[in-house]
Amino acid sequence: MSNPSDVFECQWRPSRCLLRLYLLVLALAMPAPWLADLPLWSKLLICALLLVHAAWLLPRHILLSSPQSFVGVRRDAFGWSLQRADGTWQAVQLRPDSMALPLLVVLRYRLPGQRFSRGLCIPRDALPTEQHRRLRLRLKFSRRRWAEPVASASE
Repeated sequence: MSNPSDVFECQWRPSRCLLRLYLLVLALAMPAPWLADLPLWSKLLICALLLVHAAWLLPRHILLSSPQSFVGVRRDAFGWSLQRADGTWQAVQLRPDSMALPLLVVLRYRLPGQRFSRGLCIPRDALPTEQHRRLRLRLKFSRRRWAEPVASASE
């Protein structure tokens, strides 16, 4: 695992548990404005914003049906890369606030040239058990896991 030329790669699928959790939270959030003492226009605005958020988030982060969705991760001699649904790889810098827990992996990353970090949630049911365990081990014990990505020869 400490050999920098050792390549690790895995692809995940949409998580049913994450979908159920998001829909449950959305179902609880939708009636909340109607229980509050708010004007009608703000209740409608809040519900519209919740639906817009769901329409944006579901295909990109939960159903993984958008071409911009990340569906895989790779660690090689050039650093960490994320795979988009369209098959392209994007070099990323992992952030120290990434977490590797038995139930889920939270990948915090920053794209080169961007200021802010982003995050990915990879639940246990999105990967085979052995792949999920190997990903957690890579995140916990890889050398230089927070390093900037190195430009590859193909770029």
